[in-house]
Amino acid sequence: LPVWNYDGSSCYQAEGSNSDTYLYPVAMYKDPFRRGNNILVMCDTYKYDGTPTATNKRKSCLEVVNKCTAEEPWFGIEQEYTFLDFDGHPLGWPKNGFPGPQGPYYCGVGANKVYARDIVDAHYRACLYAGVKVSGTNAEVMPAQWEFQVGPCLGISIGDDLWMARFLLHRISEEFGIVATLDPKPMPGDWNGAGAHTNVSTKAMREDGGLQEIEKAVAKLSKCHERHIRAYDPKQGQDNARRLTGKHETSSINDFSAGVANRGCSIRIPRGVHSDGKGYFEDRRPSSNCDPYSVVEAILRTICLDE
Repeated sequence: LPVWNYDGSSCYQAEGSNSDTYLYPVAMYKDPFRRGNNILVMCDTYKYDGTPTATNKRKSCLEVVNKCTAEEPWFGIEQEYTFLDFDGHPLGWPKNGFPGPQGPYYCGVGANKVYARDIVDAHYRACLYAGVKVSGTNAEVMPAQWEFQVGPCLGISIGDDLWMARFLLHRISEEFGIVATLDPKPMPGDWNGAGAHTNVSTKAMREDGGLQEIEKAVAKLSKCHERHIRAYDPKQGQDNARRLTGKHETSSINDFSAGVANRGCSIRIPRGVHSDGKGYFEDRRPSSNCDPYSVVEAILRTICLDE
């Protein structure tokens, strides 16, 4: 595939007098809309002088990933999102009020519990066709909120697949005349926010005695909490501050914590992992609108490169 270019000035990435911004192809997917021999191409972007654009977090992430190939880092990201009607109100909610309290919606079934399963299923099929490593989906705690999971993916591919899955989500929602938002707290008040829980595993964590490696990684993460919070949403923590309140299955944005099977912690070690003595851990801090490249880079710098 060739290096291409686009008008960077139209999306605030360049000046009109020097607007060409370069597209470097990095991953290729089958096109679920046009099908046949058509493809979708994931690219990263560079300015006229060959330096990455401000939003190109992939380049530095790949540099870090390449330093950690011996550890064989696997990632799985749980992407939560919310369907909105055109008025910005969550899909299916009463127009002049609120649905019943949270409880019956999570993994729910029935027209009075979940909304827009047809869009969710269409998105899932599109991801499967495209070759995105999608591995599950479920209705979430707040009505009109859903989740899909991508992974386990090796290294940089988690970012490529998640960004492509997000593109497909917006594109499929468009077909139905519905808006999908990645806002981490689309509804203020006593409603769950949306995250991108990131599951992490190195080769040593997957082998016998891996629990000790997981605990070492958690100890390293505990010393870099503020740096990770800045990397876990596009506004360096401001978006996540609305979500990480210590309520609604979150930890406080100000405190680091870890526990077994505890969804109120920064880092959760699943019960099965603790029982098996090996596996993976879940970082529950990344926001739903995080850049996965920034998340992966921060985690690997801390747990593998000891930075």
